[in-house]
Amino acid sequence: MIKILFMDIGSRTTLNNGVEMPWFGLGVFESEEGGEVEKAVAFALANGYRSIDTASFYRNEKGVGDAVRLSKIPREDIFITSKLWNSEQGYKNTYKAFESSLEKLQVSYLDLYLIHWPGGKKSVDSWKAMEELYKEGKIRSIGVSNFLVKHLKEFLPECRIRPAVNQVEFHPWLVQPELLVFCKENKIQPEAWSPIMKGRVNDIPVLKTIAEKYRKSPVQVVLRWDIQMGVITIPKSVKPERITSNAGIFDFELDENEMALISQLDKNRRLGPHPDEVIF
Repeated sequence: MIKILFMDIGSRTTLNNGVEMPWFGLGVFESEEGGEVEKAVAFALANGYRSIDTASFYRNEKGVGDAVRLSKIPREDIFITSKLWNSEQGYKNTYKAFESSLEKLQVSYLDLYLIHWPGGKKSVDSWKAMEELYKEGKIRSIGVSNFLVKHLKEFLPECRIRPAVNQVEFHPWLVQPELLVFCKENKIQPEAWSPIMKGRVNDIPVLKTIAEKYRKSPVQVVLRWDIQMGVITIPKSVKPERITSNAGIFDFELDENEMALISQLDKNRRLGPHPDEVIF
């Protein structure tokens, strides 16, 4: 558990290669390309967000790039993540996919590039290309997404550069303590997708009770829990009021009992696909 009281949205953690990454950011999965994603990213950036998480599969990289460019915020102040999709994996394909993402995002480098889903030998070949891109300075950090312990155990011996981040489904119903421990032991920073369970956290009694104590929402309690668990979090929203509300987690701190109560909600229940069942 992280015991530091984070005072603002700009708080960062240091990855295993020395790069600093915000603890909190905006996810844009299912945010429609064009006006919807542009407005969401623009609003988030104007209200202190400095981390934006997209992917080639989301088909909204151009909108993200437009919003970043129009924000006039220096590029080096914004942490941009994108991901390599399954059909793009493989050594040569990775180069092509990466250049396509750069072009759409209208940037000269990425802060973080992730393999979206584990794909065995294809992922190893993709990683070799990502290591080269990292050495060339085109990516500041490289990592993986949706890798379970068994995937990491197979993957790490093939790596010359250790993954900096593992972005996984993480929320009160899917805590994955073994994975968190493994990542910590191997200096891989965990990051949560679907942290608020598509809004389901609002219906969980324990979270409602804790939220009432702090005059917060169950969503804010869970996002705070994420960070105190040492997990970067990137809740998705396109609504200004929710983007603002999601960031309201830096003026309170959950105690150890509350942290434990939330962790005990674990059901090992996924809301998204299992990494072993994703089609390549």
